Amino acid sequence: MKAAVLKSLGSPLVIEDVPEPTIGTGEVVVDVVATRVLSYMNEVFDGTRNYALELPIIPGPGGIGRVRAIGPDATKLSVGDWVFCDPTVRSRDDIVAPDIALQGLTAAGPGGMRLQQHFRHGSFAEQMRVPTENVKRLGAITPEQATRWCALGTLLVPYGGFLAANLQPGETVLVSGATGNFGSAAVSVALAMGAACVVTPGRNETILADLVRRFGKRVQPVKLTGHEDDDREAMKRAAPSPIDCVLDIMPPSVSPTVVRAAVMTVRPYGRVALMGGVGMAGGAGLELPYPWIMRNCISIHGVWMYPPDAASRLIALVRAGLLKLEEYEATAFDLDHANEAVAHAAANGGPFKLTVIRP
Repeated sequence: MKAAVLKSLGSPLVIEDVPEPTIGTGEVVVDVVATRVLSYMNEVFDGTRNYALELPIIPGPGGIGRVRAIGPDATKLSVGDWVFCDPTVRSRDDIVAPDIALQGLTAAGPGGMRLQQHFRHGSFAEQMRVPTENVKRLGAITPEQATRWCALGTLLVPYGGFLAANLQPGETVLVSGATGNFGSAAVSVALAMGAACVVTPGRNETILADLVRRFGKRVQPVKLTGHEDDDREAMKRAAPSPIDCVLDIMPPSVSPTVVRAAVMTVRPYGRVALMGGVGMAGGAGLELPYPWIMRNCISIHGVWMYPPDAASRLIALVRAGLLKLEEYEATAFDLDHANEAVAHAAANGGPFKLTVIRP
């Protein structure tokens, strides 16, 4: 089969023929129809992000495709089913604290690297091997619709944060990082989950206005000034009621003071989900006052990705019409032009934009 292979950091992907994946018990082989290209994939490939990768690797986290072959432990899947391939691979021998690898992207810790040795290759290929539990049925779609369904991979990340924060219908939410690719996805997910209002701080007034245009008065934008105390009060004033939940999904380049200003808008007994990258690229980490956390009974939850059932639940929100994939503008490339797709994604990584490879 044809695949795009990363053989060394800093070098282009090599498009070549590789052996087809073989199936084992607990595994499914999927024919890949469409797969998203992360906006920062170029930084993974050149080593800037210092992701844990065992090379050579066929990259590509997740994808949309059709079941080609199933193992004996699959009782609901059928050959030909349209599916989403969840890239969050978990070890099966510790349900309480499993090791995790993101198939086709990175791994966490020594256990995650062991997982990656087997489930290493991702979706920049005509076929991929996926753990059975990571194959989520979509129902009937057309091959053309597969491109837009790739947005699931982006939407799932903030959905995991809101599940961890126990977001309830009717609550007021603040999304720190709302003008980014994942942050704008968080706005749409929060509204789909029933949030009464989403406060969207940011510096890009054009994007803030576009969020209001897309979603209406339930979105309350706040133009940030860079002055921590003033910004915190402005965010509080924008909310029609006390802020129940804050989701931070800021990138590594952002100052921790910007994140702290947003986090400390949450009401007493409120919840905070941290999913961003502050401190990951060096520099200061996030400092929060102990007395404020303790006396206000603030719950702070660090979240990496999402629980195993999240993808199926998110698919149900799409099928119910609560979450609209039509918000996304997709640009597709074939596998022979995978390097061009990576460059395009880096240059076009804004809100509601998708770069997709269709093998």
